[in-house]
Amino acid sequence: MGHVRDIVTALMVGLAMATSANTHAPFRAGAAQGNITPPLGEAIIGGFRPFPATHVHDDLWVRCLVLDNGEARVAFAVCDLLGVSRGVSDEARRLAQEATGIPASHILVSATHTHSAASALGTRFATQAEQAVLDAYQQTVARRIADTLRCAANNLAPARIGWATASEPRHVFNRRWFMKPGTLPVNPFGNTNDVVKMNPPRGSADLVKPAGPTDPEICLIAVETPEGRPLALLANYSLHYVGGVRGADLSADYYGLFSERMRRLLGADDQDPSFVAMMSNGTSGNINNIDFTRPGEKLPPYAKMRTVAEDVAQAAHAAYRTIRWHETVPLDARFEEIELGFRHPTAEQLARAKGILAGLAPGKKPTTLDEIYAERTVQVNETPARDRVPLQVFRVGDVGIATLPAEVFCEIGLELKARSPFKPTFVVSLAHGYTGYLPTVEQHALGGYETWLGTSRLEVEAAPKLVDALLRQLGRLDASPGLRP
Repeated sequence: MGHVRDIVTALMVGLAMATSANTHAPFRAGAAQGNITPPLGEAIIGGFRPFPATHVHDDLWVRCLVLDNGEARVAFAVCDLLGVSRGVSDEARRLAQEATGIPASHILVSATHTHSAASALGTRFATQAEQAVLDAYQQTVARRIADTLRCAANNLAPARIGWATASEPRHVFNRRWFMKPGTLPVNPFGNTNDVVKMNPPRGSADLVKPAGPTDPEICLIAVETPEGRPLALLANYSLHYVGGVRGADLSADYYGLFSERMRRLLGADDQDPSFVAMMSNGTSGNINNIDFTRPGEKLPPYAKMRTVAEDVAQAAHAAYRTIRWHETVPLDARFEEIELGFRHPTAEQLARAKGILAGLAPGKKPTTLDEIYAERTVQVNETPARDRVPLQVFRVGDVGIATLPAEVFCEIGLELKARSPFKPTFVVSLAHGYTGYLPTVEQHALGGYETWLGTSRLEVEAAPKLVDALLRQLGRLDASPGLRP
């Protein structure tokens, strides 16, 4: 008995020592960025029809951050792309897991939604199986994401971490507007049942009121060395791209300018490893930076973009200065898929679409709105009725992060922030795939561009189902063990 008791005692002491060592393992962080600028001539896909890039105004990057508390590692990769396909995300996370040991479930891959980038999306209405086949640029992007995550892991060094929130309301406007009766145009399905219009004429006497709210909050997570030197920053803001580029330029839009401005504001130039700031896209599906109550203004290329980046960076910098730094925090993540229905045309819509396409001259590509949506209607009809949708959540100390593979409406983000057990919580859109716009059920009933078949792909009831699933995931994170800071 004494021998057995000695063995048990030794095991308990060993376990206690291991637990103690693990508890006191230094918190570490590492960051890196990798160039994903495509060759000139690649198609820019920000509009209804692609056109070849002719100039690089500023490079496109994947910016990565890895966090390690001695018990878990999580990683974030934010790409200067309109969107990133599920296939690219899967391949990048697979390669990164092989190289770093970070579980694929703990790696976020998202896009900023710059409209001045080449496509890593592949075919617009591809199934998950079809998305697994990557074209040449997608293969390059997946490899660069994985390599940059590996470099961020190589840069892991003792750090401390903190978070803060700020507000910048001057650059967020709901772009969906109620208009006076009789002033809305016929939509591309031949109907006059839309109640709101996206991007209405600026300063028009026909404007009534915006169709929804905005979210001016800037959320940020920052890491610095134990001595106080900035290492990296992950921010989130619910604003669509700004645009205003020159011609067929490639550009990271305000997301890239924000990153550069934060580096200068924090005095983090000429560091080795380099300081990395990244701006993720929040819930901006119905939000842009245009004040529709005022007449349009003529600005030089990139002028508006610089103004937005400067103001958002200044607000983030002021919040950064209030951060309470933590020596270690709990880290965790969950990744799951839920099955949802995907929208399909009615028999009447399909017949109308086929008739429109049949009227095109041989070899002529669709150019009008009716023709473009006729083409999309036929393509949507050939997709599965149901498919899996990836959802992911993170815990970083008291911060919750939820992700969705769509252009998410602002109301959805506000609901998740209000109901989440974590304060603050923010939502990263365009993560692990692209399923089009995600309006609320109420916004679907109002119609408009973001709700049209071929623009919004998920079932009309998708938003509440996705919100509930993400809240369940966040709740499981909140119940998981770990030290509160």
